Amino acid sequence: MMSSDIDEPEQWDTIDNSLRCCQPDFPLFASSEKFPTKTSSEEHKVLMKILKCYRQARTRFSANPDQLELNRSQISSWLMGGLFQPDVFYQSLDAAKPWMIYWIIHSIYLLGEDALLNNSHHDVITFLNRCCRLDGGYGGGPDQIPHLATTYGAINALVTLCDTEALQSIDRAALYKFLMKMRQPNGSFIMHEDGESDVRGIYCAAAVAYITGINTPELFEGSAEWILKCQTYEGGFGAMPDEEAHGGYSFCALAALTLFGKAHQCDLKALLRWTVMKQKPIEGGFCGRTNKLVDGCYSFWQAAAIVIIESHLAKQNSHVLNYRRWTFNQQALQEYLLCCCQSPRGGLIDKPGRVPDFYHTCYDLSGLSIAQFAFIEDMVVGSSTNKLVPVHPVFNLTMKSVSFANDFFKSNPFVVQNDVTN
Repeated sequence: MMSSDIDEPEQWDTIDNSLRCCQPDFPLFASSEKFPTKTSSEEHKVLMKILKCYRQARTRFSANPDQLELNRSQISSWLMGGLFQPDVFYQSLDAAKPWMIYWIIHSIYLLGEDALLNNSHHDVITFLNRCCRLDGGYGGGPDQIPHLATTYGAINALVTLCDTEALQSIDRAALYKFLMKMRQPNGSFIMHEDGESDVRGIYCAAAVAYITGINTPELFEGSAEWILKCQTYEGGFGAMPDEEAHGGYSFCALAALTLFGKAHQCDLKALLRWTVMKQKPIEGGFCGRTNKLVDGCYSFWQAAAIVIIESHLAKQNSHVLNYRRWTFNQQALQEYLLCCCQSPRGGLIDKPGRVPDFYHTCYDLSGLSIAQFAFIEDMVVGSSTNKLVPVHPVFNLTMKSVSFANDFFKSNPFVVQNDVTN
């Protein structure tokens, strides 16, 4: 329990080694509104599919829960097949190629299968260099306009490789100039020239700047103050002031504040309460907003936020942290991802009935990694082979990648040029 005013559900008081999906069926909660809505109807359909997955898992694994496995080889093969020759289905993501490369590479590294990429490093670096514009930002593909989101994806992909050539390919002076160009007088960042401004922009800029060692006080002057205006009455953060609390935006806001060293300035306990309440009681996974459906990608956005929040609260008072597990049901989240989100095609999905994609594979696996580790005690559901590589909750990079980048850029300190903002 985090503190006296944040209560854990009673069923979480003890966790044994038995699988939640191997227990009797969970009762469906009755609607208190006494009439169906489109949302409640959709939720009922999703719950039926999820309960079917859990019943099948109970039939297969009740005698030996250790047989519940993450299909590593199948997922890895599917990812490698999509690295340079993605299915025609992905033509709609032509402006997100650095993202796709990051999603695929990061997933492979989380699986511990990075040796599969040994012969692909140079090709990845060469392609991402073609996406980089002279002004320092990365576009969604060669000859596309630079964008903060695809710049974040490209830099994360390069950092993930743990490769000196990859990090040397980053023109930090030009990158800094691009970030300064995206910065607004109020401390927010636009996503591209003449584009929208929201907390994604600040997070993408902050993550890129801090991982490459080009963060300066001038670059993020007023950014924390702008983010703080985005926290809502619910406790989460919206995309911008006065908008609805959202799991993805809440993560971006919290992670950016953490990088700035100012997370303590937001209402962390309200944010924790809102975030833990997004874990669905039957499904085991998280949703992104109040009264929304479960979605596998929030396994990272919400669970990583909880890890970050608890780490901050522990600094304020070391007695509030349970060092053995986080304030969300780690076991239930892992079971949702393993039983309901693995596609027979390879890859992972957001919920039963969907097709696999690189985005959900990346964030499902990142969430699975978050759920497997705590400070002093790991909790791996199913087979011991399900254990993934630890992920950094702020950057969504492997710990090894963050450490490699920190060492490299510390040995190559960045100096701001006089004409960097011109």
